[in-house]
Amino acid sequence: MIVGMVGLGEMGSGFVDRLLLAKIDVVGWNRTKSKAEPLIAKGMRWADSPRAVAQASDVVLTMVTNDHALSAVCEGDEGALTAIKGKILVEMSTVGTAHVQALAAKTHAAGGELLDAPVLGSQVSIQQGKLLIMVGGDKAALERIRPVLEAIGPKVFHVGDVGQAKTMKIALNLQLSTQILALSEGLLLAVKSGIPRDVALDIMLSGATASPMLQYRGPLIKEQPQKAWFDCTMMQKDLDLALQLGEKLGVPLPTTSTTNAWLTAARGQGLSHHDFSILYYVLANAAGEKLEIPMAT
Repeated sequence: MIVGMVGLGEMGSGFVDRLLLAKIDVVGWNRTKSKAEPLIAKGMRWADSPRAVAQASDVVLTMVTNDHALSAVCEGDEGALTAIKGKILVEMSTVGTAHVQALAAKTHAAGGELLDAPVLGSQVSIQQGKLLIMVGGDKAALERIRPVLEAIGPKVFHVGDVGQAKTMKIALNLQLSTQILALSEGLLLAVKSGIPRDVALDIMLSGATASPMLQYRGPLIKEQPQKAWFDCTMMQKDLDLALQLGEKLGVPLPTTSTTNAWLTAARGQGLSHHDFSILYYVLANAAGEKLEIPMAT
């Protein structure tokens, strides 16, 4: 089976690495070809457009930043849908539920099948082989391409219809930044009372309140990565999706709304390019603590 990959950012590149490791033939495209050069050197074949990717593949994966980018790579004369007939499009980005449902209808009209398959995890999760993939859509289609998905991440769950996997992803992602904000509040309270930051953080990440997510992301407060794992702008995009869905379904999301406001504050402080764990420093600034942000070397 030949797998096409459209979108070779941090996550998409990680997917390709895993597929190549599993000896799966991969053809890929990215808006900026220079980002694909390391993958080409490892054995990925390059295609000149999303359409060319679909023409050369049995299944096409997409991993892009937002609704607009997804439309750009799927539709139009050079979009993947022009060559999707008889094939499966696996949409792995975090985009709106309504958008992916509309894309599924367009894929069906073009003679293909769409599976909605967002992921839970980071680049580190991919490298460690611990990525979780949630799938919405036809079960039989999922089974046909399950080996491809399991090469990327070992845990693959069928959630329901197209759109429900995206909803599940949004419901999970809103918890990431709300947990970091709560951790940051408690940590700053301890630090301003005179407890050394690293002592307080180590205690918080060792007790019952430390979720697995906090255990691997909380230490970034001590040392921010040079390249954000998941920056504030991307995190806020996901919270906006959650708030829109909450309004549509009549579900109040008070902690999500509050966290979204603090991500806006991160933008106002010029810190939005950092990983969203920077929220500790955003809060510290608001509390009058002008702290130097420690960066990994």
